[in-house]
Amino acid sequence: MKRVHVAAAVIRDSSGKILIARRADTQHQGGLWEFPGGKVEDDESVEIALARELHEELGIVVSVARPLIKVRHDYPDKQVLLDVWEVSGFSGEPHGAEGQPLEWVAPRDLPNYEFPAANQPIVAAARLPAQYLITPENLETPALLRGIQKAIASGIKLIQLRAPNGYDPKYRDLAVDAAGLCAGKAQLMIKGPFEWLGDFPSAGWHITSKQLRKYAAAGRPLPASRWLAASCHDAEELALAEQMGVDFVTLSPVQPTMTHPDALPLGWEQASALIEGFSRPVFLLGGVGPAEQQKAWEAGAQGVAGIRAFWPGA
Repeated sequence: MKRVHVAAAVIRDSSGKILIARRADTQHQGGLWEFPGGKVEDDESVEIALARELHEELGIVVSVARPLIKVRHDYPDKQVLLDVWEVSGFSGEPHGAEGQPLEWVAPRDLPNYEFPAANQPIVAAARLPAQYLITPENLETPALLRGIQKAIASGIKLIQLRAPNGYDPKYRDLAVDAAGLCAGKAQLMIKGPFEWLGDFPSAGWHITSKQLRKYAAAGRPLPASRWLAASCHDAEELALAEQMGVDFVTLSPVQPTMTHPDALPLGWEQASALIEGFSRPVFLLGGVGPAEQQKAWEAGAQGVAGIRAFWPGA
């Protein structure tokens, strides 16, 4: 069965809302919502196909677009490759040129709409930022909380509260304070044993590669309404993350780092090859920062994650 190559777009307006369209009842996966786009013809580049489809379907002309995520999905009757781009600049007023209903939706509300199964990783990618801050170790609690406050004020939307010294009561108290600071402003990701899951209902969970190897076969430990992420370092761990049903991963180390000087770096080429075979959002980690964000996008990543590169005043 030949995989159908589809170009799709996460189109944002100036307020950050995202445009979705409802599939006709007669179509494959009819009646569900989707991100606009269409089939890439044999002689077309993805950019040209995307521009053509969005002009035909919505009457808009694309001016600013970048790769967001590639998703391979196998339905019982069809195999698809969704080549998804983020469109942040266009001219014209989008309208359902083929009679399809359209809606502008706040990213946080996307999970309230029913999408085809292949679109779930796109829903995650559309809701995630391009930068993932990981808090540093060896900081006293007041300094750590001040840093989190400053990071949120500077626009950071996704924060992992690192737990380098195991899961002690002090970390739990810190997590309570951090959750309070992040409420309504940023998504907090906590690390810890699954026994704590019920204690932090607003937080997502970032599991270690050790937890991933131990629990992947048991499936997802969290409801779909809560973020689940995993630390991955190779193709085997990425496969386990997919099996567990995580929403996104960090892939590391891309380049040599001060925190893990002995770890063999993947390099950009290998990181890109690993992302190519993985259908979830990936943050590249290890020796990268805001300066590498564009390069990470070109490698197929959601964005970059880091400690020093994002910590205020580091």
